[in-house]
Amino acid sequence: MTNIQNPEILIRKSKRIQWLKWLRRLHAWVGLWGAALGLLFGVSGILLNHRAVMKIPAAHMEQSQIELALPTPLPADAKALAKWLQVQLSIDREPGKVTTEPEKTVIWADQNIQQPSQWRVDFHTPQQSLNAEYWVGNTFVSVKRQDANGFAFITRLHRGVGMGTAWILLVDTLAGGLVFLSLTGLLLWTKLHGSRLAMAGLALTSLGLAVFEVLTSL
Repeated sequence: MTNIQNPEILIRKSKRIQWLKWLRRLHAWVGLWGAALGLLFGVSGILLNHRAVMKIPAAHMEQSQIELALPTPLPADAKALAKWLQVQLSIDREPGKVTTEPEKTVIWADQNIQQPSQWRVDFHTPQQSLNAEYWVGNTFVSVKRQDANGFAFITRLHRGVGMGTAWILLVDTLAGGLVFLSLTGLLLWTKLHGSRLAMAGLALTSLGLAVFEVLTSL
């Protein structure tokens, strides 16, 4: 006896198969992108996680220091000093941090000493860091430079040191890709069958509630 299926059932099966094909393709391409970024973050994460306990010498910052004579008249404030440093040292980016510590009285050798104001200007890129320190009244500014080797460069990328909005958005694509891979992986596992979809939805809901409870109890 020939088994003749309902045409509507055949249409639904055909649509489900097409959806599964598209999900597999998207899952594979997003997985490839995630693997590329994941390799970078995985290697740098291992270095960061074990650098202290296992004393991994791979990441290294070469340090040097110079003192630059300031122009006359002296910079009026820390922001003016930052702009002067940008020109003097050919720095093509804005400072990561500019701080001013006001003058204050300190006790040294049982005497009250008036300590002048201090300005600090920091510039950061994945390859290097520049830290300028200036005591108001001096005619020079001290600049410390740290140059990263290859492994230090990777770890600084991992932490986003000196990176702008574009890098933050790029890293967000990795996080979003992981979420997408998790969801599409569940859908591929269920094969879009109603009972499996309900089971996956129940599991995700339970997990979400558990995470919510943990976060609200902190």
